Amino acid sequence: MTMCTVSIVIKALNEEKNIAAAIESSLAAVARVGGEVILADSCSSDRTVELASQYPIRIVQFANAAERCCGAGPQLGYQHARGEYVYILDGDMKMVEGFLEEALSFLAQHPEAGGVSGRLVELNTESLEYRERALRNHSHLQPGEVDRLDGGGLYRRLAIEESGYFCDRNLHSYEEFDVGARLRAMGWKLFRLPVPSVTHYGHDAPPYALLRRRWRSKYVCGLGELVRGAIGRPHLKLVLRNLRELRIYTAVLVWWAVLASVLFWPIPLAARAIAFAAIAAFPFAAMAVKKRSIARATYSVVSWCFNAAGLVQGLLRRRVPPRSRIASVVLHEPPQVTEAERRQSHA
Repeated sequence: MTMCTVSIVIKALNEEKNIAAAIESSLAAVARVGGEVILADSCSSDRTVELASQYPIRIVQFANAAERCCGAGPQLGYQHARGEYVYILDGDMKMVEGFLEEALSFLAQHPEAGGVSGRLVELNTESLEYRERALRNHSHLQPGEVDRLDGGGLYRRLAIEESGYFCDRNLHSYEEFDVGARLRAMGWKLFRLPVPSVTHYGHDAPPYALLRRRWRSKYVCGLGELVRGAIGRPHLKLVLRNLRELRIYTAVLVWWAVLASVLFWPIPLAARAIAFAAIAAFPFAAMAVKKRSIARATYSVVSWCFNAAGLVQGLLRRRVPPRSRIASVVLHEPPQVTEAERRQSHA
């Protein structure tokens, strides 16, 4: 396998509206540093592959559509990547011009860095989901050393090879945190630069429709799958320490248990009904005070409930060995470039 500098792996499922922009921005980025673009398609049913086939990129697809999930997509692309460095990009994102050069320079100057990212520019400012996300002061989205590279990042192949695999093919979400935790457990560091790396336009679906979609796609199972995969591994303590939402969803499960226990309290039925109503209303009231909005408070609590149920499902899901190779089909290859043509292009 002939190596190159950077492989940009675009993971996509039914992204016909965005795939051209993602590919074109990626091709422009690797043209300046040397590299390739790979589309890891999750068996799209729209024109994603048809449109992507018009570009000089490698297109690979799951042999079994049932295996597709957030962690399996990047791992599929990585199996076909030749880059010394690998960048993961969502199909609804665009690379920002000049970022790859800055990222490569940073990695060259910081051999302890296993990966680096920049600022994700969110273009969807209307959705309640993304407005809520923007209001949270997540430390891993701030410049400096971070615990994960949400929104994509450039990883050093050497670091990935040491970990045994890129992304855990069992994860329906939290795949970027999993990569970061495994790398950090081995001594590698992750950084976020104070410059934009990608632009993203998130889902236009109404917030509750988005929650239902995440339930159907098993996205909400990702945290439980992450915890189960970390049990007995060196990065378990990092998972338990760095995920605030794990504590929130655990508290929701305790809340449910207390509500269920009220039915058996040795007090009059009317008193039990009042106690049940008060305990059930408490999280909504507390969040309404904190957010100063009943709508935002309700959405937060309902979202927690979806994710708490998903946490339990994820913990119980059967796992496939993450190091095992994913069966795939190569649908399209870029035209071969001879050494003479390569020298001429760089002259």
